[in-house]
Amino acid sequence: MRALLAVTASIVVLATCSATVLAFPPASRADEALEKYVAANAQSLEVPAEAAPAAVVREEFGATSGYATFIAGGTNHDWAKLVMLYAGFPLSDSNVAVFTRWMRQENGTDDWWNRNNPLNNGWGSGGGSGLGSYASLDIAAQNAAKALHGNPGYGAIVAGFMASAPTAQIESAIWASPWASSHYANGAHWSQAPVPVVKSPGGTW
Repeated sequence: MRALLAVTASIVVLATCSATVLAFPPASRADEALEKYVAANAQSLEVPAEAAPAAVVREEFGATSGYATFIAGGTNHDWAKLVMLYAGFPLSDSNVAVFTRWMRQENGTDDWWNRNNPLNNGWGSGGGSGLGSYASLDIAAQNAAKALHGNPGYGAIVAGFMASAPTAQIESAIWASPWASSHYANGAHWSQAPVPVVKSPGGTW
């Protein structure tokens, strides 16, 4: 009898342990709250069958090189910037100011494109004294840049433009250089007044 009771007790204990191991923990209150929230706030999206996808329109854009931009501009200020671009000088406001003043001293403002040679440059123009001409203002800009870098006598001018030095420093270098035999009367024939923007006639570029 005692043996039977012991076996029965063991079975009961084993069954109780098994039930404890296999039982799943009850859902927490947080889980229940989340389920209720989702159920109460469920959303849906219906797309009509005839709906067509919207086309995405992207505007076209392009970039123009500096050379083409200045040539298209066609003004004396554009020509000054074109020369500096070919020469590798910074296109700073002070550099442009000096360069356009220089052009004014050589050819004036109203006819700055005269003979397509705004600086009266003799380099490659067929006029050793600077009275030659070029086929276009673009070619003139290229030759002006070559002339500045090609003559050691213009070294101080080049250094001044490369450094965007004070305008007075660059102008003094121009006066002292062999560019003009008059040396611009050492600045007495030089104006620091702003140079108006003037466009050249068609066919000059």
